[in-house]
Amino acid sequence: MKLKVAPRSDSIVMEVETREEELPPIAVPELNLKKILLPVDFSDCSQKALHYAISFARQFQAQLLLLHVLESVYPPPELLVVDSSALDSRVREEAQRQLAAWAKEVPGIPLRTVIRSGNPHLEIVAAAQENNTDLIILGTHGRSGMAHLFLGSTAERVVRRAPCPVMVVREREHDFIKMPKAGTVTRRSRSRTR
Repeated sequence: MKLKVAPRSDSIVMEVETREEELPPIAVPELNLKKILLPVDFSDCSQKALHYAISFARQFQAQLLLLHVLESVYPPPELLVVDSSALDSRVREEAQRQLAAWAKEVPGIPLRTVIRSGNPHLEIVAAAQENNTDLIILGTHGRSGMAHLFLGSTAERVVRRAPCPVMVVREREHDFIKMPKAGTVTRRSRSRTR
């Protein structure tokens, strides 16, 4: 990186070599972003949101909280599992394993992982309040029509109730961060616990 005074001006020009991949974070005094909450469901959309969260955390030297919510699902009586506590334990262990794997993709950023049980949008909002979160970055699948009507939208509910700003990252959109090339990010198991 080279700094030089622009000709016929008092401006300073910064030239960045192509091999210099990252610049040091530049403080933005107007923004006080110290804690970022990233709810994940281990989908591709959550993986995309993770890249946004990493970028913001690096830029603002913020702490990142990865949150996974185990949604309580009650099977019909005819499908009732004899030992549901063993199943719950396995689901929680799998979620912990996946969160630990995702945490390894976030080197050099202060990070915590949390698993909560309950209704996803309520648990996300509660986690944001309890952790004094400055920003929630949330991936959404962008369902519409009947799927949205029956399944609802966790992102929409979080936006309505969140105690802080929410950035919603959609599956397909114009991105303003540099996404890693295909194959550079380790793909995680696609099994979902919700």
